[in-house]
Amino acid sequence: MSATEAAPTALAQGWCALSLLHGRIEARIERALQSGHGLSVREYSLLDVLSRQHDGEGGHLQMKQVADAVVLSQSATTRLVTRLEDRGLLERYLCPTDRRGIYTNVTEAGLKLLEEARPTNDAALREALDQAAGVPELAPLVRVVEHLDTLA
Repeated sequence: MSATEAAPTALAQGWCALSLLHGRIEARIERALQSGHGLSVREYSLLDVLSRQHDGEGGHLQMKQVADAVVLSQSATTRLVTRLEDRGLLERYLCPTDRRGIYTNVTEAGLKLLEEARPTNDAALREALDQAAGVPELAPLVRVVEHLDTLA
């Protein structure tokens, strides 16, 4: 290392490791969901988030809340909703109490596909974590992720 190059901080190294772990997991899940169910990770995540909505007070998420949950911009989330709606996996309808509001619900076909895809998602996640556990800089992060499961 030259005198002008600064060594990365522990914080920066940790962030790089976390980013690497996330990328590996997402790539593994993406391949598995695409090949097994024709879904992207984002599509799966959107179906999962929307499937947990319920009727009643606070039961439906606003588009900003959905966008935050799937880590996309509101415009990208709207395009994603439209694609899944075109496939018959989601439906939109006006809020009965506020005609400016639009609700998005998962259809029966969407719930069925989500149910079929969930084991694929979980297996790909497990495989990605098992593989990452063998990489020294990722192993501590894998342990943290696995520990989070015990807190739920």
